[in-house]
Amino acid sequence: MSATIENFLKKTATADMQEWPRDAVLYQPYEEEQILLAENASCLAVRTYFKMLKLPVALEQRANAEFISPGGKRTKLPVLRVENFIYAEFDHIVTFVEQNFGKSMSEFLSQDDKDTMRTSICLAEHILTNAEHYVSWSLKEVRDTVTKQRNGCVYPFPLNYVQNWRKENAIQRQLKRTEFHDADLAKVVDVVHHLLTDLSGRLGDKKYFFGDRPTELDALVFGHLYSIITMPLPNSVLAENVSLHDNLVQFCKNIDRAYFSVK
Repeated sequence: MSATIENFLKKTATADMQEWPRDAVLYQPYEEEQILLAENASCLAVRTYFKMLKLPVALEQRANAEFISPGGKRTKLPVLRVENFIYAEFDHIVTFVEQNFGKSMSEFLSQDDKDTMRTSICLAEHILTNAEHYVSWSLKEVRDTVTKQRNGCVYPFPLNYVQNWRKENAIQRQLKRTEFHDADLAKVVDVVHHLLTDLSGRLGDKKYFFGDRPTELDALVFGHLYSIITMPLPNSVLAENVSLHDNLVQFCKNIDRAYFSVK
C-alpha cells in the first residue's frame, strides 16, 4: 500500500471518529470504606489511563458499582459509561477507547514493543489481581478483619453476610483456575516476586517502561503497585515485596506526583 493511500485512509478514519464526550462517567465502590484491594487497583489503573490520555471522565462512587451492567449481574470494576455504552475493566475499556475514539498512548512503539507491552499487561494483571484476591480472601487475618467488613459494609444485616458469602465463593472459584489454587502464601509471594523482578528489570532507570512517554502498561502497573503499597492490611507481604525494588517505588511516586497531586 502506498504512503499516499495510507495517509488518505488515516485522515478518513480520523474524520469519522467521534469526539470524546464530556459526560463520560467511571463508577467504582466507595473508596474510603468499601473498595477492596484488587478493585482499588483496577479502578486506579483505569483512572490513571484516562489522566495520561488527558480525557475527562467523572468519578462516581456507588455502593452497587459492581452491579452496573446491562444484565444487572456482578461485573469487574471499574465500570465506564459513555453515552449509551457500558464497559468494564481495564482491557475492555482500553480497547473501546482505541477503536471508537482513536486514542492510544502506545502509537509510538514498534510492533515488537507493542506485542511486548500487551504480553506484560496480561501477565501483570493476571498475577497481581489474583495475588490481591488471594491475600484478601484466603488469608484469615485479612479476610476476617478487613475484607468482609469492607465488602459487607453497604448492606444491612443479614444481607451483608449473604453478599460476603457470594463474593468469597466467586473469588475462590476464580482462584481455582489459576496457579494459586491450593497454594500457600509462600507460593503466591514467589510468583509475585518473579513478576516484580521482571518489571523492575524492564523499567531500569527509565521514567516509564518504554522511555520518557507513558503507555497503557505504566497505567496498569501503577494502579496495582500503588494500591498494594498504600492500602493498609494486617498482612503486608505484597507491599514488602514491592518495596524491595527501589525503582518501582520511585515509579509509583513519580506517577502519583505527576497525575494525582494537587497543583
